[in-house]
Amino acid sequence: MMRKLGAEFFGTFWLVFGGCGSAILAAGIPDLGIAYAGVSLAFGLTVLTMAYAVGGISGGHFNPAVSLGLAIGGRFDFKELVPYWVAQVVGAFAAGAALYAIASGVDDFAAGGFAANGYGEFSPHGFNMVSALLIEIILTAFFLIIILGSTSKLAPAGFAPIAIGLGLTLIHLISIPVTNTSVNPARSTGVAFFSDNALAVPQLWLFWVAPLIGAAIGALIWKTILMPGEAPEGIGGDAD
Repeated sequence: MMRKLGAEFFGTFWLVFGGCGSAILAAGIPDLGIAYAGVSLAFGLTVLTMAYAVGGISGGHFNPAVSLGLAIGGRFDFKELVPYWVAQVVGAFAAGAALYAIASGVDDFAAGGFAANGYGEFSPHGFNMVSALLIEIILTAFFLIIILGSTSKLAPAGFAPIAIGLGLTLIHLISIPVTNTSVNPARSTGVAFFSDNALAVPQLWLFWVAPLIGAAIGALIWKTILMPGEAPEGIGGDAD
């Protein structure tokens, strides 16, 4: 279990450090910044790389919503859910702290939004709470369908991390303007407390509730309508 939790800690750290780090450090540079497309790709690459690196140890969840969805889908033991959540949130928070320490190393540093998620006046383009709730539920549901489908026995072996990483890239391309994209409660929690925006923490509830609901919906859709049969556990194959 300690190996599994270690893999989840480091995988979630890398997701937040790489994805949110690209937004904080590289997206806003005039003329040279990577913008929304670059941030979207960075998030996808973090999951793709760590799913291959440690997916065989822990299943490569890196996301409390994914862990819940896999448990509902019959791929993960419910008794391991809370320890996984703790490892994921701690890994995300450690990444947020590391990013804050790095980003603050310039004279004119201001944390600003610090890649935190939000709605209303804290949405990148002013989308309201209902829009944020709907898009987070829908995209997390489809993320679980992608995960469960690409790791099923009928899917080509060894390609699941690519499908999942590209799926997360697409999710960010769609929803960064709406909420800054969560679909991952740990990712949202890991940077919210470092933001200068007073709404980042009060709005955090939505980025737990909506992804968890979406994950449950996606898992139930797969399990009751689409599932072709039993599949190996997790993103990277059977966990040890």
